[in-house]
Amino acid sequence: MSEILNRHGFTFQKKYGQNFLRDPKVPKRIADACTEYGERNGDGKIPALVLEIGPGAGILTKELAERFEKVLAVEIDEKLKGVLAETLAEYPNVKVIFGDIMKINLPELLESEREKDGKRLHVSVCANLPYYITTPILMKLAETYHGFDYVTVMVQKEVALRLTAAPKSADYGSITASLNLYGSVKKLFSVPAGCFVPKPKVDSAVVRISMYKPAKFTDEQIEKAKKVIKAAFSVRRKTLINALSQVCDYNKEELKEIIFETLGKDANVRGEELDETQFVKLAERIIKE
Repeated sequence: MSEILNRHGFTFQKKYGQNFLRDPKVPKRIADACTEYGERNGDGKIPALVLEIGPGAGILTKELAERFEKVLAVEIDEKLKGVLAETLAEYPNVKVIFGDIMKINLPELLESEREKDGKRLHVSVCANLPYYITTPILMKLAETYHGFDYVTVMVQKEVALRLTAAPKSADYGSITASLNLYGSVKKLFSVPAGCFVPKPKVDSAVVRISMYKPAKFTDEQIEKAKKVIKAAFSVRRKTLINALSQVCDYNKEELKEIIFETLGKDANVRGEELDETQFVKLAERIIKE
């Protein structure tokens, strides 16, 4: 990979958080584990469109192209055009789009790409995400397109701990509860820092979000719940009653009664003790808009 990058005069840019995989065993493992689709086409490929964010030099892209019907890679760094044109030349089922994933209309893009031979393909995500923008990307994926079956991402190890944390644990937070409104999160495996170039200061981990099919909650329930979640985690270790004053008009005595009636919890309960279903139930009681 270094030879190709050097030949095209490519230099890593800190502003994009670029850390490319260099160990070929890792992308193979990610591509194998990123979905659980059972069916395959006559050519042995899984009938799915996989969205990859930040393909870099294309080492994971190639593994995805070997396994899935179509791969749509979105890359922000246009200096990788020559590199990707070379590394992906033998994969006609890969389409590379240069742009910022945070500015792209995902529903429009994915709906236009998921048709093949008159059939609608499954849609999933598989990506090595830049550390600095992991949370915004994950929330955009969950919030803006409901067609995903799986969202598999490599993230900083500490972030993986947060994404997969259980209520009442030290790592459980707003992003955990928010993502759990859309799907269940599972850690697949760890990836040492030495598997990347340049080598990051921390290890990584691959997590897979299995999106609820059908959806576990309605859009209205999710929007209300997110308001409560945001307030509940605005200050950690703050009681839920004190935190909820930001998002509703009930006084503390009224909230105490609502929390007990809805959740069977006392006045000292904190947001980090609640799971996504409890947040939804509470939000339906106190959010009127």
